[in-house]
Amino acid sequence: MYGHKKGTSNQTNKSLTYKVKEPVELLPFLLEVINRGRNSVKSMLTRGQVSVDNEVQTAYDYSLQPGQAVTIYKNKVVKEASLMDLTILHEDEDIIVINKEAGLLSISSPNEKTMTAYRQLMNHVRRENPSNRIFVVHRLDRDTSGVMMFAKKESVKRKLQNSWKDIVQERTYVALVEGQMKKPEGTISSWLKESSTHKMYSSPDKNGGQLAVTHYKVKQTNKQFSLLEVQLETGRKNQIRVHMQDLGHPIVGDKKYGSKLNPIGRLGLHAKVLAFLHPTKGELMRFEANVPSSFFSKI
Repeated sequence: MYGHKKGTSNQTNKSLTYKVKEPVELLPFLLEVINRGRNSVKSMLTRGQVSVDNEVQTAYDYSLQPGQAVTIYKNKVVKEASLMDLTILHEDEDIIVINKEAGLLSISSPNEKTMTAYRQLMNHVRRENPSNRIFVVHRLDRDTSGVMMFAKKESVKRKLQNSWKDIVQERTYVALVEGQMKKPEGTISSWLKESSTHKMYSSPDKNGGQLAVTHYKVKQTNKQFSLLEVQLETGRKNQIRVHMQDLGHPIVGDKKYGSKLNPIGRLGLHAKVLAFLHPTKGELMRFEANVPSSFFSKI
């Protein structure tokens, strides 16, 4: 027997802590002390649900020494210590789904080489195997928070991108916009084009443009702001931002697309729900990221 356990709990999390009795690697230790299958235990490690002496560890072969404390968190996924401004919501052999915070780039741009979500996840998967890779499926703007997905195989990336409209069942955003919207719901469609300064705009002419369709419902409103639930029928670059400007209600904090107010100190756009058919298993999966509380503070 590698260790003995001690149960602990608090208001936000429940956990079991095991003391290490003899030198052993982390994965065999966990398989010995908890009644779970090998794949289940690997998933717990990947999600950052295991810490050693209060530091999250994800490496299967991490060397444990006698006297160390291994804690397994039951109800709340612990943010991996090496991941900044993102939380892994789900990971399997094909995909990773994350909750990205505002301010984090999805991938690097020519002028930005900061620690992006892509680079962090690449480092994350390579801790298990140096040959592992991450593939970009779709993007969220830097200042948009919420749910997004990456592929772990090129074949999965291609399948997701080639069949995106059929695979994705729901993409719901929440937007805080300027002004009091009069219509309780509506749909806006246009042909989106990109200017020479890389700014998207709506055109009545489809020549060279991409059709963009956005549905919205007003959830709360007052004289200054409106909180909307937005459903994407298409997923074009800056689509929601352009369409809100077209309606005369730019997204709060979106100076690029006409906003003059920023009372929440960030872009008022959040990817709340992503639901899709798993690209290899076919099962319906749905992930939701809580709407930032600041969105409600002005309504």
